[in-house]
Amino acid sequence: MTALNTSARIAVIGAGAMGAGIAQVAAQAGHPVLLLDNRPGAAAQGIEGIDRQLGKRVESGKLSAESRSATIARLQAVETIEALADCDLIIEAIVENLEVKRALFRQLEGICGEHCILASNTSSLSITSIAAQLEHPKRLLGLHFFNPAPVMALVEIVSGLASDPALAECLYDTAKAWGKKPVHTRSTPGFIVNRVARPFYAESLRLLQEGAADCPTLDALMREAGGFAMGAFELTDLIGHDVNYAVTCSVFDAYYQDTRFLPSLIQKDLVDGGRLGRKSGQGFYSYAQGAQRPQAAQISSDATVDACVVEGDLGIAQGLIARLREQGVEIIQRDGQGLLRVGDAVLALSDGRMACQRAREDGLRNLILLDLAFDFGKAQRIAISYAAGIDPQALEQGVALLQRAGLKISLLSDSPALAVLRTVAMLANEAADALLQGVASAADIDLAMRAGVNYPQGPLAWADAIGLSHLLKTLENLQASYGEERYRPSLLLRRRVAEGRNFHD
Repeated sequence: MTALNTSARIAVIGAGAMGAGIAQVAAQAGHPVLLLDNRPGAAAQGIEGIDRQLGKRVESGKLSAESRSATIARLQAVETIEALADCDLIIEAIVENLEVKRALFRQLEGICGEHCILASNTSSLSITSIAAQLEHPKRLLGLHFFNPAPVMALVEIVSGLASDPALAECLYDTAKAWGKKPVHTRSTPGFIVNRVARPFYAESLRLLQEGAADCPTLDALMREAGGFAMGAFELTDLIGHDVNYAVTCSVFDAYYQDTRFLPSLIQKDLVDGGRLGRKSGQGFYSYAQGAQRPQAAQISSDATVDACVVEGDLGIAQGLIARLREQGVEIIQRDGQGLLRVGDAVLALSDGRMACQRAREDGLRNLILLDLAFDFGKAQRIAISYAAGIDPQALEQGVALLQRAGLKISLLSDSPALAVLRTVAMLANEAADALLQGVASAADIDLAMRAGVNYPQGPLAWADAIGLSHLLKTLENLQASYGEERYRPSLLLRRRVAEGRNFHD
């Protein structure tokens, strides 16, 4: 089945920000669109809001006045559900309540022709469960847009147990024709994005709770080392802690309290205190008028460094060497186990062990651990930790070497896998379980995380780049340090390592 023709009539139920955004997308793609809301006048107000948004784009030169007029002409506000009888696709974007959605779709089934595709924009409810009481459950699927719908590229095409695969392909092709990046997913809690993204928030929250670093430092590391658009604290302030915490609790409950999805007491405290983020004026940061954002902590050194020794292959951290050479640092290459030596200091990429543990087990005096960076050749910042008892002069030398590479250095307490590495390892581990359980393909999982939450790389492709053996070792060491199921490595990760294969092979 191909994409719906632009002559196909689309209806959107719910004229809030999400519903109006979806209606705008369909109308801009050339479809006649009906907008319905149970609040009197809300649909007409929704269209007025779309017109204002398009007007701003015309003023900025990003849209022609003709395109704006044509889009608005395709939109029609209706006041009764019976007006949707001749539609070819109806997209529901109403309250996240299972019984309310079920009742709506039962009503639609009695009004619309059998050819009409029914779709829910739910972000958390089971498509299987919503469809269970329909006479023809095969015609219901999930069509999950991300907010704001006209801007965000990702659309999750969600199939329940009874959903017709041909209709899933039709919605996939239609979303693609609308200029979106669609992915297929099974109806499991959180689908792809809201499931796989949980560790991004959870690991920063845990590091904060353990006193490893403060919010601005952890946020800066996610941006300037990890390559993420925002850190976890500024992002949850933007989303709203009530919303983010509710999604976390929903996923946690849906997976029968699996500790991988354990909600944070710190975030619960913010919700309980009404500190919901930007919309309330206070979250992890203050948004009061004139409030200054605190700066990330960093350390520096006045030591002089002109040469270093590279022992073996630094793996994904090899980009540091080119940076040092560009700054005139002499590089002495030797065989070894992937270590960097400068003066009395030994620098190594974290493998998930605490610095104190690795220094003792590997006999490495004056050990400094390096966190992961998305691109060591371009990163602006790096996190380090060091083993207790390090010679202060050795620490100065290690910091000075990283400075010569043009990096800002943030010191974390001696935490397993530091910040970026533990976050990426857990994202990849959750993505691996989603792949193992047939939720989506590796390609669709990675696309969903890039297009849906703007990750610099899909977690499975990122895992391949790091090296699955290193990733598995990191997770095993994390689990050993905490003694918790939360960090258990995915069976698929173990299998791929044993097979000598990557996720995308």
